[in-house]
Amino acid sequence: MKGVILAGGTGTRLYPLTKIVNKHLLPVGKQPMILYGIEKLRESGIEDILLVIGAHSAGLYAQLLGSGKEWGVRLTYKIQEEAGGIAQALALAEGWVAPGEPVAVLLGDNLFEDSLSGYINDFLQQGSGAKVLLKQVSDPRRYGVPVLQGGRIERIVEKPADPPSSYCVTGIYLYDGSVFDIIRTIKPSERGELEITDVNNAYAARGQLTYAILKGWWTDAGTFRSLHDIADFLLKEGRP
Repeated sequence: MKGVILAGGTGTRLYPLTKIVNKHLLPVGKQPMILYGIEKLRESGIEDILLVIGAHSAGLYAQLLGSGKEWGVRLTYKIQEEAGGIAQALALAEGWVAPGEPVAVLLGDNLFEDSLSGYINDFLQQGSGAKVLLKQVSDPRRYGVPVLQGGRIERIVEKPADPPSSYCVTGIYLYDGSVFDIIRTIKPSERGELEITDVNNAYAARGQLTYAILKGWWTDAGTFRSLHDIADFLLKEGRP
């Protein structure tokens, strides 16, 4: 199984910090944000990792991470030329991920405590389809919210005024080899981007979208408040 970390985007919520440096290179605790996702994939046994980045800080990524040898992984880089959505960024992995090969996908600004190993093993035993990881949150209206049916997700509603559950879909996705075929079938949203929620809902419509619930802490470190809070937490805990 290979891993993809999506680390492009403009980071507008963190401007002007992101005027010069991509947000995934900003420090969180004692290390750059991007290293957390790399470490989580490596700890789960995934050593081949594709980083999808913007041209904005490509040289800085190469200078920091190089081939990935120092971090115990093998890194490949692809450039997302424009902000076309998460699904468009993931589509750049086609060809690098072998036909039919499953893939673990992380959003680079999602930091979390749980090991991925158990979730990945459960997904591989599932055999086909997709699995997303959920987290219970105090204000699910800010996120994509799942409609749960048994052990599967019936559909995901994006930023609903009346959330159907208290869970959000985190930026941790596990897909089978059909994900790239699905991406080719979806249409741009009103904001002109290919949305990962549409990909997940395509799996849900097939009855192939399962889920697990994260046990430990999780955050989207893409705002000033969340970036400060997670850095402060990690430092107080004495973690890297």
